Amino acid sequence: MVNAQSAPADGSPSYESDVKPLLQRYCYECHADGAENGNLAFDTLATQEDLFEPKRWLSVIRNLRAGIMPPKDSEKPSANEMALIESWIKSNVFRATTDNPNPGRVTLRRLNRVEYRNVVRDLLGFDFDVEHELPPDDVGYGFDNIGDVLSISPIRLEKFIEAAIAIVDKGVPQATFAIPSQTFYAEDFVDDEGRDADAMSFYQTRTVKRTISVPSAGDYLIHVYIKIDGDPSPRDPQECLVHGTADGREFFTEKYEWSDNNWQEYDRYISLEAGDHELAFTTEPVHPELERTRNKMDFRMVSVRVDGPQDRTQWKHPPGYDKIFTRESPPTETVERREYATEVIRRFATKALRRPVEEAMLSRLVELAEATYSIEGATFEQGIAQAIVAILASPKFLFHMEAALPVSEDGVTAQIDEYSLAARLSFALWRSIPDDELSELAAKGELRQNFRAQVDRMIADPKSAAFVEGFSQQWLQTNAVAEIAINSEAIMALEAATSNANDETAASATNGDLATGRGQGPRGRGAGARGRGGAGFGGFRRGRREYTGEELTTEVRNAMKAEVEANFAYVMQEDRSVLEFIDSDYVFVNSDLSKLYGLPNIEGSEIRRVELPEDNPRGGVLTMGSVLTVTSNPTRTSPVKRGKWILENILGAPSAPAPPNIPALEETLAEAGDRKLTQREAIEIHRADSLCASCHARMDPLGLALENFNGFGRFRSLEYGQPIDPAGELITGETFDGIVDLKRALIEKHQLEFYRTLAEKLLTYTAGRGMEYYDLATIDEISQRLVEDNGRFSTLLIGVLESAPFHSRLMSTAISSNKTE
Repeated sequence: MVNAQSAPADGSPSYESDVKPLLQRYCYECHADGAENGNLAFDTLATQEDLFEPKRWLSVIRNLRAGIMPPKDSEKPSANEMALIESWIKSNVFRATTDNPNPGRVTLRRLNRVEYRNVVRDLLGFDFDVEHELPPDDVGYGFDNIGDVLSISPIRLEKFIEAAIAIVDKGVPQATFAIPSQTFYAEDFVDDEGRDADAMSFYQTRTVKRTISVPSAGDYLIHVYIKIDGDPSPRDPQECLVHGTADGREFFTEKYEWSDNNWQEYDRYISLEAGDHELAFTTEPVHPELERTRNKMDFRMVSVRVDGPQDRTQWKHPPGYDKIFTRESPPTETVERREYATEVIRRFATKALRRPVEEAMLSRLVELAEATYSIEGATFEQGIAQAIVAILASPKFLFHMEAALPVSEDGVTAQIDEYSLAARLSFALWRSIPDDELSELAAKGELRQNFRAQVDRMIADPKSAAFVEGFSQQWLQTNAVAEIAINSEAIMALEAATSNANDETAASATNGDLATGRGQGPRGRGAGARGRGGAGFGGFRRGRREYTGEELTTEVRNAMKAEVEANFAYVMQEDRSVLEFIDSDYVFVNSDLSKLYGLPNIEGSEIRRVELPEDNPRGGVLTMGSVLTVTSNPTRTSPVKRGKWILENILGAPSAPAPPNIPALEETLAEAGDRKLTQREAIEIHRADSLCASCHARMDPLGLALENFNGFGRFRSLEYGQPIDPAGELITGETFDGIVDLKRALIEKHQLEFYRTLAEKLLTYTAGRGMEYYDLATIDEISQRLVEDNGRFSTLLIGVLESAPFHSRLMSTAISSNKTE
């Protein structure tokens, strides 16, 4: 017998007298007396170590909250009994309460690619192409900033060193003054019909032009970079003259003949007065009598660069100079020059490293700069550039290095210092380094006392768009919408097909249903939409100019992604209830997405908030096109994926992996032969296997509630000519007639699960680690505040950002505030 506490001194429940009797009443049938469902038997916990094993009880508490345990038709604990069991688990097993939270420890983690790009941008004003220059980041717990997966291999370290060199080469000024330069591309030059200079035919006289503005009178270099692009042999006989003019005065004339890959560059000097000038390029066929051949022969304008004025006395500081240097020009005297180098490097390194640079490191960096700029012919700026390479390649830059204040009275936890807090806050809300205001507050030790005001300021700043995108897209798993393989033509064809009727009959039934936009299920109102909201195949055609809502185009994919971010930003900025993520009376759409959603009279490409008609099922993330698309298969919907998505991202109740050797749903569909099974019919056959039934009982009703939306989120009422039935029943007993009823049930009966899920997701994202059993007390506290405050977004955000995991860390030994671990 376990020697568990019978009457804990702190007044918390005891196992023997309070918890065990409840387990015997509600759980022993499946988890005792020889029954070990889920490999758990409560009557075999023979030692203290067995009884107080946290992961076992974390699973218990999650299953109890999700309604999985006890089983559906069994007697269930009352709310008070549930609270007693949870209280014992959290206080006696997890040993972490709101009064004594365990903040956990974050694995030392490096900057991910997004953070790296943003930091370089904020330091230097230079947009570094991380997508092509750095390897992709791994993802943990659904997010790309998790310390456990952000390792650094020798190859990745080499890439970071190469990146530092490339960034400094392109983004750090190498001289005090530089000739002003403007670069224009093919799309910047257009003709009277709005066509650009990317492809100008040898057989057509055409002029493209643009207006440029120069700061002062003087000589200017016009650098012209072109390409002659022709089809491979046979040789095209046409030749072409190209004339370049400035305000009508010709400065460039060249004749070109056939070539299939000819790049050329030219330099021409012209004199210009201060102000606006028109640059133009004209193609003129040399042999106008020749008929155009079947081959293509084009003059392509790659770029035009305007450098000037050439007079050195009119040169300016190069771009980004003021981000690094503080004087008009560097001193020439040796001692003063070194002092200025120290000042510049200290300023840059402190910002880059997110805390004051150590004097020993500063001294080495200054020596490196001095050794470089002392070389004959080298500039002062080149010396500073070498020091910046070293800073950007330093582990103190590449990793989130944190320091802690003295250890608290418990001897095992400590608050992080204010520099570390400033960095945590800026990377959470901006995905980049602290700005001057945050850094100054940290330096004065005043950030914590001004914490909420800084959160409000940072959320109002445009840089918070990085948080909106980073968290919302990863929480909802909608980043994949841009590239996911979806065959919208096949999906539309599927909906026009029939099972026991011909296509004409099915199309007629579908079109008739569009008038009301209501579902055809036997339980009445399904996931209908007012207006033209269905998925009829009639009118689908290739090459159309006006989008009709029947394809998953690149523009629609982009609008879907933008909808996620606009919706999240609106709830955040307006401090609305996070329950609006489940259901709302509005969506964010543009012209293309509104057609997909069946909403009339929306014009333009700009995403904007649109109020929904009363009977429209849209609103909230479940019916967003992006969510519905990423949870589909390439040619059909997937109720299993959609149900699993709701369990994991809304209810926080992940499903177990599928057992081995379970046939795919496609095999079930294939076994039906010529008869076309609806998704509901196929799933009912598939889940007949007892191994599948328990998990599918949780997932399938949720996913089938979304069957009125096709594989890319367009409303439909029929599948294979048969009415779609979106009705179902949750494992906790609530019935629903479709997605509208399901969203209502989630808000009315399961809002606490949603609050817990969202709090856990946001804590994971901001802390950079997965949540553990000891975090449950923090998550529960935040969730309870949301209940009391009607789900306001600010309550969620402040609850997370003021939590122990965000402000503190678990310590093995005391670490002074001027050291890093």
